Amino acid sequence: MIKINEVHIWIASLKIEKSSKDDLLKLLSEDELKRAEKFYFQKDRNHFIACRGILRTILGNYLEIDPRKITFSYNFYGKPSLNLPEKQLSFNLSNSHGMALYGLTWNREIGIDIEYIPEDFNWEEIVKNFFSKREIKDLYKVPLHMRKRAFFNCWTRKEAYIKARGKGLSIPLHSFDVSLIPGEPAKLLEVRGEGEEKSRWHLKEIIIDSDYTSALAVEGQNLQFKYKEWKNCNYSGIGKL
Repeated sequence: MIKINEVHIWIASLKIEKSSKDDLLKLLSEDELKRAEKFYFQKDRNHFIACRGILRTILGNYLEIDPRKITFSYNFYGKPSLNLPEKQLSFNLSNSHGMALYGLTWNREIGIDIEYIPEDFNWEEIVKNFFSKREIKDLYKVPLHMRKRAFFNCWTRKEAYIKARGKGLSIPLHSFDVSLIPGEPAKLLEVRGEGEEKSRWHLKEIIIDSDYTSALAVEGQNLQFKYKEWKNCNYSGIGKL
């Protein structure tokens, strides 16, 4: 169960055995099956199946319903939510390079993002086009050997925030500032033109390992965060998480 002031963060590997993938496949809706078929590479298709199947398993356990009976709705910008108005469980998910993160809480907006950090990656053009002036200034203060990590800190925090808002890139990425210096707390520093908007949100770094950077944005303050690792639960029904 999730208490009213809690946020549960689940981490899951999407690199699963074929038998587990087949079990998760049985949980997906017709729409999800069609989306899975659109992936060109089998690995990407398998990761999508695992990501959505695990989501259904986690939600099914919290809601105490069959994962196959869960239905989703999507807003204009593609943010998913549950078609269960009587149960206001909010969630968000993200996956990258075989790892997935899920954030869940009650009655508040939430966004989560995970990114794999590749060896060779040209991030400078992205910085010029999407980072704010303050973020660019802060980024180039960071020692060179830490700068790529700082870039991904900034990127995942921005992604988590706009996902929580549920408005996609209709919110320009350079219209707000986040902290990015490695080792310092994740913070929403300023949202230009929206007054006290920054005080509505808690931004949090999620540490997995050195190959990934991830972040969560959630409405509210004084929240408790609990971390959980997904393991093989009862795919076809309600398991014990």
